[in-house]
Amino acid sequence: MSTTFDVINPATEKVVTQLHEADIAETDAVIARAAKAFLTWKNVSPGDRANLLRRFSSLVTAHREELAQIEINNSGHTRGNALWEADNVANVLNYYAGAPERLFGKQIPVAGGVDITFKEPIGVVGIIVPWNFPMPIASWGFSAALAAGNTVVLKPAELTPLTAVRLAEIALEAGIPEGVFNVIVGKGSVVGNRFVTNPTVRKISFTGSTAVGKSIMAGCSEQVKRVTLELGGKSANVIFADSDIDRAAAAAPGAVFDNSGQDCCARSRILVQKSVFDRFMEGFEKSVKAFRVEDPNLDTSQMGPLISKKQLDTVQSFLGDKDDAVAFTGSAPTGAGYWMPPTVLMPKSVNARTWQEEIFGPVVSVLTFEDEADAISLANASDYGLSGSIWTNDLGRAMRVSRAIESGNLSVNSHSSVRFWTPFGGFKQSGLGRALGPDALDAYTETKNVYFATE
Repeated sequence: MSTTFDVINPATEKVVTQLHEADIAETDAVIARAAKAFLTWKNVSPGDRANLLRRFSSLVTAHREELAQIEINNSGHTRGNALWEADNVANVLNYYAGAPERLFGKQIPVAGGVDITFKEPIGVVGIIVPWNFPMPIASWGFSAALAAGNTVVLKPAELTPLTAVRLAEIALEAGIPEGVFNVIVGKGSVVGNRFVTNPTVRKISFTGSTAVGKSIMAGCSEQVKRVTLELGGKSANVIFADSDIDRAAAAAPGAVFDNSGQDCCARSRILVQKSVFDRFMEGFEKSVKAFRVEDPNLDTSQMGPLISKKQLDTVQSFLGDKDDAVAFTGSAPTGAGYWMPPTVLMPKSVNARTWQEEIFGPVVSVLTFEDEADAISLANASDYGLSGSIWTNDLGRAMRVSRAIESGNLSVNSHSSVRFWTPFGGFKQSGLGRALGPDALDAYTETKNVYFATE
C-alpha cells in the first residue's frame, strides 16, 4: 500500500502538497538504477561531462525564481535567502563543471619504470540532506560527486523535499542521463538507513545532527564505506575591545538569527571582552529589536518561522532554565506559523545547557572574557568546531586567535562561513571531510597508483 505524507508551509501551517514515501524495495531499485548508470557515466569524456554540468547550472539560473518560491513555501526561508540559495546551486554546479577536465593525477619518479596516479570515481554515492538549507547543501554534495564521475542517490529531509525533486527534473532537462542523478523521498530510518546498509552504495555524504552522524558512521564501518559528515556546531563570536564595537553589534543578529537560527554555523555563543560589554550590549539590543521577523515572502523580511511545531517546541524547551536570564528579545508575528522572537540569554556559567548544546533556533547566549587567552579557552570549551568569528583591528591578534581556535571555518571582522570555491567542514564533533572548494573532490574519488615497468 502506497504511503503519502503532507508537506507543510511553516509560515502558514497549510499543506503545500502530498508526496509518496518510498520503502526499502523502492530504495533498492533506485540504487540499482544508479549502479547501472555508473557504468556509462564514469566513461563520459571530461569535456562532455563538464558541458552537461554547465547546462544544468544554466537551467537552474533560468528557474531561479521558481526554485526560490518553492523554498519559501516549503522551508519558510526569506525571499532574500531563497534567491541566494538558488544562485548558490547554480554557482556550485558551474564551479564543479571545471573539475572533470582538471582531475589531475601525478607522475612520481621511481626506479625501473614509470609511476602514475589516477583519480577514480567511487561509484554510487548516497547523499542525505538536512531540512535547514535543503537546496544548497544538496548541491554541495551532488555537484562534486557528479563531476568526479559518480552517480548519485539523494534523500532530502522529509520536511523539505520539494526543491530536490525539482532539481532532479531540471537535471534531466539539462541532458544528465537517466539514473545518474536520482532523488528519492522517504524516512531517514528507511531510505537513509538503506543507503548505509546496501553494499552497492559505496559512499555516504551526510549533513545533519551529530547524533545521527555518529549512527551513520557506525553503520558504514560494517562495510568500510566511505563517509563525509557535516554535523552540528556551537560557534563562538569573539569580540575584542579593540574592534569596531558598533559594527560588531550591528552584525551579530544576522550571524545567529539568519534562517531562524537553524544553521550549524550560527554564532550562538557571543564572547565580549569585559571592558566593552555594556557598550556592545546597548548596540546589540537595538539591532535585535530592529531585526525584522515577518512573512518570508516580503523583501524586507530578515527572519521567517521555524521549520515545524516540533522544532519550535524543542527550541522553546531551552528557555526558562534557572542557569539563564533573558537579557532581551525581539518581536515575531502571532497567529498561524511556527514563529519565535529572537532571544538573547545571559547564562550564569559555561555549564549552562544553553551555552553547551546546539539549540538550532533564534537563541543566543552572551558571556564576557578577560583577555586573549581567556577568549581562546572559552571558544574552545565545546565538543564542536565548525565555524566562528573574531572581531579585532589587531592583525597579530587576528592571526594568533584564528590559529588557536579549534574550528574548520573562521572569519575575521565578518560572519561569512561559506564560499563555493573554498573548503567547508568542521573540527572535533562537527564532522569529517570537506565540502566545497577544490578539497571536496578528494571525498568523491579514490586515488589509484599504477606502476609501469620499463626494464
